[in-house]
Amino acid sequence: MIRFTDVSKVYPNGVKALTGIDLTVEEGEFVAIIGLSGAGKSTLLRLINRLIDTTSGSVEVDGMMVNKATGRELREARRKIGMIFQGFNIVKRMSVLANVLSGRVAYHPTWRTVLGLFPEADRQIAYRALQRVDILEKVHARASELSGGQQQRVAIARALAQEPRVMLADEPVASLDPITTIQVMDYLKQINVEDGITTVANLHHVDLALKYATRVVGIRAGRIVYDVPIKGLDRPQFFRDMEQVYGRPIHHDEVLGES
Repeated sequence: MIRFTDVSKVYPNGVKALTGIDLTVEEGEFVAIIGLSGAGKSTLLRLINRLIDTTSGSVEVDGMMVNKATGRELREARRKIGMIFQGFNIVKRMSVLANVLSGRVAYHPTWRTVLGLFPEADRQIAYRALQRVDILEKVHARASELSGGQQQRVAIARALAQEPRVMLADEPVASLDPITTIQVMDYLKQINVEDGITTVANLHHVDLALKYATRVVGIRAGRIVYDVPIKGLDRPQFFRDMEQVYGRPIHHDEVLGES
């Protein structure tokens, strides 16, 4: 589903964000990416939908070389990839429905979406997406009226409305309280399991990675230093092994770093 081959990323200011990344994510996996702030987690995620370009190497998604795609081919690739951000990235002056319908823009000519002329079929997709995250009752509310947790659920619904094959989540719960964090992670796991959507999430809370992911990948200083499946994992050994990722063993309830 997703394949990185010898990928490196150097930013214009000379910062080496990633070096020699080789990583394959199979269809239907839920992969948690962990590591300290600045380790390269967000860079890795943004290369998958080409929000940024590689410096070298290749990134393949669902059989398409994303880092080489242009024009229509790139738009089609991005249509398959939903993304959820820490800051929700929704338009607060717009209604909940309008925000979710923005997940359908890649399916229509620009003039239709600018005028808000979405067909009824798209509205039904939006309603179903909102129902999946238990916020359909807010469909006509202004997004600015919602709590942070509700805004993140709208962001998930928008990504679902794309009907993606891959879901990316960049610190999706970093700004949420503990109860809302669990709710949002439950939705992401439900979507992964019930819809078979391949999910890659950057997380600071290691306990969340263990609870929700099927695999944990650790990044340190731009390199993958840890990669294990969750099934059959020895938890005490896992926390000792975190020295490879964080430079020291960690406790199960630690939240490491901030975006």
